[in-house]
Amino acid sequence: MIKEKYRSVLDLRKKFNIQNGVATIKEDKLHLSGTANTPWEKEQIWDAIKAVGGQSPPDIVVNINVANSSVYARHTVARNESLSKIAIRYYGDAMKYNTIFQANAEVLSNPDVIQPGQELVIPNL
Repeated sequence: MIKEKYRSVLDLRKKFNIQNGVATIKEDKLHLSGTANTPWEKEQIWDAIKAVGGQSPPDIVVNINVANSSVYARHTVARNESLSKIAIRYYGDAMKYNTIFQANAEVLSNPDVIQPGQELVIPNL
């Protein structure tokens, strides 16, 4: 029953390929552990938990670590994306596009020209 309640969290954990991910039930609580690739992925999991169980859900215990905290996230450019759209997704601010551009200067020569399939680093702010 509790795993069904948190199904969206478990699915997200699988989507992000959380390393050493374990989900067990002990004493009527769901215990989740593992290692996310980036801080952004960890935040997404926490946001999903809060969406289901509230700010401090009493029925889940979580221990998620981060494998690489040197970058906030990694992003594969999709069709019709721009750096400002990507900045909104990760930072909530379109004007942070230049931060992403500067962090990817080795692969981008113009902030207005990005290609689907490019792998971008989303830096920590």
